[in-house]
Amino acid sequence: MRTFLSSITILSILASSSLPAFAAAPMTRRDGYLEMWNSLRRPLGTVTRKTYDDVELTDRGGTEITYGVDRGLLPEEETFRPGDPLTLEDALLWLFRTRSVEVWGKKLNEVSKDDLSGLLARYPIAQTEGSGTGAALVNGASTVTEEKLLDVMRSLDQDLRDEQHEISLYGENFHGQGTAFGETFDMEAMTAAHRTYPANTLVKVTNLDNGKSVTVRINDRGPYVKGRDMDLSLAAFLQLAPRSAGVLRHVTFQRMGDANLVGVCAAEPRYQTRITKNVRLLPGIPQVLKLGESLIIHGSQSFVVRNVTYPDGNVSDVQDWILAGDEYRFVPSVVGDYVFKVATKTGRSREMEMRVVQCDAQGN
Repeated sequence: MRTFLSSITILSILASSSLPAFAAAPMTRRDGYLEMWNSLRRPLGTVTRKTYDDVELTDRGGTEITYGVDRGLLPEEETFRPGDPLTLEDALLWLFRTRSVEVWGKKLNEVSKDDLSGLLARYPIAQTEGSGTGAALVNGASTVTEEKLLDVMRSLDQDLRDEQHEISLYGENFHGQGTAFGETFDMEAMTAAHRTYPANTLVKVTNLDNGKSVTVRINDRGPYVKGRDMDLSLAAFLQLAPRSAGVLRHVTFQRMGDANLVGVCAAEPRYQTRITKNVRLLPGIPQVLKLGESLIIHGSQSFVVRNVTYPDGNVSDVQDWILAGDEYRFVPSVVGDYVFKVATKTGRSREMEMRVVQCDAQGN
């Protein structure tokens, strides 16, 4: 005699049994690397040569993978094995490299699996045994699911945002000299030097001692003093502390992405500061201001705001003298281009343009 079970009964038996649930599939090496790369908000550079025997530039992710080898993010080997499962050990090594995490005395492409124990002691984003620099990765050969990869990525990015750094400034002694990336250093621009961050990376730097922040663009390499993590231009440093401070030891970094990919709302613009060599506006008139924010400036010496030209072309004759120690405030009401004509007490004048933009809640 046969016994027939309904489909509902069968489902109930399966649900209550100890049969293992379907495990999430491991990520492939190709998909894992692309997940890390696409989170960087960096442009791809030009690649002309094939680096892996099993990756063509026309393959999905082929350009990104090839560029990763050129930039020292991926290992220089004969094959990449794009369809193989991604191991935890490889995922961590690539992640530390894509995040420009430094091992003192090494270039990014020289950071190896031998450095993982020390890196995981600093950033405990994966299970280790032991402590300090002797900590060892547990089961690094295990494969990584998308959920696991996203978890370690979020953990490292949060640790890097919370990490405190020491920074200093560089000014007149370097003004007008060439930077490591072929630019001319301008101490009045919002720029900085870093040993590993890619050129043109925007970084929000926050002084934890007073809560002040500034966003700088990486355009130089340095500093080369162990324990010091960034050199700021004079103008950028003054947004965080008086020049007399010289060095700040409780500072955090937040990478925003490449300056060409990040919208104007996500980055603090450059400031126009000089009316003449000896009369400067502090912090200056920004090239871009978010609607809803106020322009607040004062001068190293007394100055006058002659007039303001609004986006519709109307000109407001202000003639507002701002004495040393006083502030000039302006609250724009609409988006568009504003032009401020400012002058010194000797009559030297200059026009400075400011674009007011509308930003959403996410800062885009």
